[in-house]
Amino acid sequence: MVVDITIAGITVGDAHPVRIMGVINLSGESFYKGSVTEQGNVVPAAEQMVAEGADFIDVGARSTWPLADKITKEEERKRLIPALEQLIGTVDVPISVDTQCAGLAREALEMGAHIINDVSGLSADPGMAEVVHEYGCPVVVMASDRVPGDVIGMDAVMRSLGRMIKKAEDTGIAPDQVIIDPAIGKWVPEKVPMYDFETIDQLERLKVFCKPVLAAISRKSFIGEVVNKPSADRLMGSIAATAIAVYKGAHIIRTHDVADTDDAIRVAEAIKGRNITAGKSDCSIEVLDITSAKDAPGYFNRIGTTGMGGRVMKDKTVCRVLKINNVTTTQSLVIKQEALSIGCDAALPRDAVSHETDSVELILMGTELQLKRLAAKLECQARDLPVMAGLVRSALQRFKDTTYRYG
Repeated sequence: MVVDITIAGITVGDAHPVRIMGVINLSGESFYKGSVTEQGNVVPAAEQMVAEGADFIDVGARSTWPLADKITKEEERKRLIPALEQLIGTVDVPISVDTQCAGLAREALEMGAHIINDVSGLSADPGMAEVVHEYGCPVVVMASDRVPGDVIGMDAVMRSLGRMIKKAEDTGIAPDQVIIDPAIGKWVPEKVPMYDFETIDQLERLKVFCKPVLAAISRKSFIGEVVNKPSADRLMGSIAATAIAVYKGAHIIRTHDVADTDDAIRVAEAIKGRNITAGKSDCSIEVLDITSAKDAPGYFNRIGTTGMGGRVMKDKTVCRVLKINNVTTTQSLVIKQEALSIGCDAALPRDAVSHETDSVELILMGTELQLKRLAAKLECQARDLPVMAGLVRSALQRFKDTTYRYG
């Protein structure tokens, strides 16, 4: 499940440095006015980004900020095409074009652009998928349902990206040309900051797709709501979120601030270390870091497991360790016995075994499936053990509760 591909001549993946996509923003309607580049400064701005470490340049002429004034396709074209004429052949990195319009994408690719970045996930313009297929170019697809970025919560992000990947591949787009974007940011009013916190914190769940992950975090509103600062003053907050995204598995960072972002990325990479693998010429082992049982069927599907088999086994893929406080020694011994009977375990202090103390703490460990079964067994016991059963179920549920964890 290791990501290792080449995008427009640039190697991207788990064994390669995290890449930087510098933003050339031609839209005066954007939320971050300091990012807007005038036509006369397009090439110097791009050259500075490349000198600071940008591996790609992403050019956009239409603001995707939900509160921005809308512009016509013709206005988008009037801004975009002159900028591309200046950049293509002048700047020595691949050029990405941020557009939802198939006609503009085709024109840009004809001019020599390399990548299409479609925040609608190939859904705003029915012709976009065919254009990407025709030109064989890499494409960034952002998690979306009805409108760009309207997915709420990481489970919805996963479902949306799964559909988009299937649509791309059904259209004939090569699997190694699809880059996924989890739609970080306040794309719709109901997307409050805790959903972006959840997405960044759970970014490693995207590994199941075996695609390069692009994270666009730079100066977005969820950062502003934490630090209580306008977009112009959100650099340090962006750097913090970027470092976490890299640690959690992002392969490409899209940013307005290349030099500072590059420093953050390199430090985060050094702390993160490498994927754990072992092997020799005819066999290898890769550690799968599955943190949500919901994602396990995706891994199973990739090796040909049946759908039924995947559903049965998914709760066996995630282990949890729970510390239970202030239980009687008798209760602790019953919990230990019942845990062992279904294949999990509980660590007890020595005093519990000898009954030298009235109450103890214990550490319970097992897969989610085992812990659910343990709760069912404790439900039938006496001595307040049904209460413990409810607490175990509550703790397991809170791993899945966005409001509890991030709200």
